[in-house]
Amino acid sequence: MTETSWHQLGTADDIEDGAIRVHVAGGWHILLARSDGELVAVNDRCTHAAARLSGGRIRRGALMCPLHGARFDLTDGRCIGGAYPALRRFELRVVDGMVEVAVPQTPPAMDETPVGP
Repeated sequence: MTETSWHQLGTADDIEDGAIRVHVAGGWHILLARSDGELVAVNDRCTHAAARLSGGRIRRGALMCPLHGARFDLTDGRCIGGAYPALRRFELRVVDGMVEVAVPQTPPAMDETPVGP
């Protein structure tokens, strides 16, 4: 089992519905989003073309890749209507109004690091 560590990303009230924020924690690029009132944390990397998903947008509970339009369901990370692997999700909790995310203690490999600016 992979060891994880918790990282504080900011206050839960700072992210409104439909918004995306990016944080780096333990070397991981964490895309924090709120969709339909729920906070989610995923790796900021499209599983198809390695692009940063943070340049995309949220529509009807799905995160859209800005590079090629792949859509990922934010409830479970699966690709909608495509055969791409699901997004890596990170455990998230809110403690005293602060968002905390658990990431592996080992830094991400090249296949989990976003490409581009």
